Amino acid sequence: MLPFLRRSRRFLHNACSSMALLAALCGPAVAATSSAPLMPQPRVITLSGQDIPVSGGVRIEWAGKPTPMLRRAGERFSARLAMLAGRPVPGVAPVVLHISSQPDPTYLSVQEREHYTLGVAANGGIHLDADGPAGVLHGLATLLQLVALTPQGPVLHEASIDDAPRFAWRGVMLDVSRHFMSVETVKRQLDAMELTKLNVLHWHLSDGTGFRVESRRFPRLQRVGGHNQYYTQAQVRQVVAYAADRGIRIVPEFDVPGHALSLLEAYPELAAQHVPSEEERKYPCTITINQVRTDANCNKVYNLNNAAFDPTKPQTLRFISALYEEMGHLFPDRYFHSGGDEVASRQWNDNPAIVAYMKQHGFADAPALQAAFTAQIEHALARQGKIMMGWDEVSEAPIPSNVVVEAWRGSKWVQSATAAGHPVVVSSGYYLDLLTPAATHYQVDPIDPKAVGLPQDALGKGHGRHRPAADAFALDPDAKPLDAAQRQLVLGGEAPLWSELVSDEMVDARMWPRSAAIAERFWSDASVRDVADMERRLPLIEHELEATGLQARVHEKEMIARLTPQNVTPLTVLTSVTSPVRNYALNRLASRSGDAMLNAPVAIAAPDSFDAIAFNAMAARYAAGEKELAVPMREMLRRYVANDAAYATVATTPLLQDARPVSQQLAEVATVGLEALRKHKGHGHHWHRRVNRVLAVQDATFAACATSVVARARPQPPSGLLIDIVPGVHALVNHAH
Repeated sequence: MLPFLRRSRRFLHNACSSMALLAALCGPAVAATSSAPLMPQPRVITLSGQDIPVSGGVRIEWAGKPTPMLRRAGERFSARLAMLAGRPVPGVAPVVLHISSQPDPTYLSVQEREHYTLGVAANGGIHLDADGPAGVLHGLATLLQLVALTPQGPVLHEASIDDAPRFAWRGVMLDVSRHFMSVETVKRQLDAMELTKLNVLHWHLSDGTGFRVESRRFPRLQRVGGHNQYYTQAQVRQVVAYAADRGIRIVPEFDVPGHALSLLEAYPELAAQHVPSEEERKYPCTITINQVRTDANCNKVYNLNNAAFDPTKPQTLRFISALYEEMGHLFPDRYFHSGGDEVASRQWNDNPAIVAYMKQHGFADAPALQAAFTAQIEHALARQGKIMMGWDEVSEAPIPSNVVVEAWRGSKWVQSATAAGHPVVVSSGYYLDLLTPAATHYQVDPIDPKAVGLPQDALGKGHGRHRPAADAFALDPDAKPLDAAQRQLVLGGEAPLWSELVSDEMVDARMWPRSAAIAERFWSDASVRDVADMERRLPLIEHELEATGLQARVHEKEMIARLTPQNVTPLTVLTSVTSPVRNYALNRLASRSGDAMLNAPVAIAAPDSFDAIAFNAMAARYAAGEKELAVPMREMLRRYVANDAAYATVATTPLLQDARPVSQQLAEVATVGLEALRKHKGHGHHWHRRVNRVLAVQDATFAACATSVVARARPQPPSGLLIDIVPGVHALVNHAH
């Protein structure tokens, strides 16, 4: 049996837990040839509905001599094709892939040429013509997505494609400060980025928790501030070269003047306030959303993110400039991210010397002082040939217009920053650590100034009073659409993954496949917005990424086996139709258990439950008249009902016991679904009142984490799990009226 077929059957077994469901939903996804599950969707595509057999593999013929980089790209393509379609059958002629590419002196920059055309035809082979090396990489990624497995063997869908991206900057941000990630883990993300046409890795390398790069000029940074968990300079160069081979730029971030505890632990003489020792920071409670450590008995608070540099000391600027110069040699990209976010004003306002300096130099407040400091950092980076990036706080006061603003607190900052003439990268709406499903991110357009923000009526909720800091996240109902000049300043977007609650083992599943859906938002036309179609394609793209190197499912199985070695099925079933609570509600739960949450069922459950998405889609179709779908839905619901008794036998630890109520509720919700499918018998007033109470409990749980404001205040399930089949059961109950 071909390796791809073995993987396909495992994937389909996990996604479709019965033969009836396989026939109802999953069968066409393997053998269908009328459409191709491409992600991102190309600018222009024509599918003939015909296929080309590729059991003999694909042989590349280059027009001219390829560069070493392109030759390696061809070798990766051939290796991945073998992973997807199986090794070429001896004696069967390969299909010829003709590749031509123009030289591009702007490769690995925001000006690089990414356009390509791809033709796949039985009578002419495959032709890939690209305007530059980036176009070759993108065309090869698209070609792999045209591979399908049929009963007759592997094929390529015939297609004619003309493709180029909507935005030049299409990235993810990976935080390795809070939880260190291995070089191998980072490389896996780069491989998946190449296959989904993402081209920037924003590497967040320092924060309150740790400094993660070897510094030879300031070695205390990695020894003291990095706690000896860091990348050597040789490893950094290796990762940068690995990324460049895949058409990916790496933009480093070393956060100043706030979020600087790891730097100031090493060099406390540069701090605005006393830097507490490890002993001074040993409080019983651990980490919350802001990494606040508190002692419930003495009410002392220390925020690991608050520590800030003293910007009034000349040696502070000299230190940062020297550090940035050293790091800049490791990262050749012109863009350099200096952070600038969440600077706690008290760090400066509670320092008499800084207050006197501000008064002497006419700075009205801490933001004004920060703006002047930001300008100094920008000048230092410019002298080194770098373009400065900063989070959107840096745009709240006058700063040089060439500073790139990363809009993260809401879409209104895209409007204000571009109005001030700043280039902008948009991350608001794409935060992966919010644990919202792919559909939520997919509906956010980077240039819509009203796409993301807290409604005004939500600002006073949470703790029952208005929080002034929340104003920065508020939706601006009067925001005007970007004009043509402003739209030109939007370079693109990034999907950040902060790692307070992400271990090395969890990265693949927390980053993917949602990043693939976001990649489509950054690449494809704004009119590509069909959520249901995206959700149809997403499991297939995830499968391709898993088959070619990602290890999310492997790690998931390992985590389940570690938690329930006696019987993996009950936890597997439970986590297949649940997802984590959203909008940092999980961080609140982790404030009590800390890193223990990284080994709980909620660390296994994905933000997108493909089983639940399939069930919910079937329920909607059933209510619309496809009554034959009752058979696979009953089989799924019976499985969830029966699973609770099995789960009770394996829930032998506190973290597993925390999830027992969710297991019970899943059985209860599934029972309601089964009752709704019983041809409306006995569905009187009392039945509807009972089932509505059952579903209301679940609706309240979803509502309690619907925004970051309510998630800070409302109770959350101790397990941190949501039951994702609730919308489908609602549809069945409504149909039973």
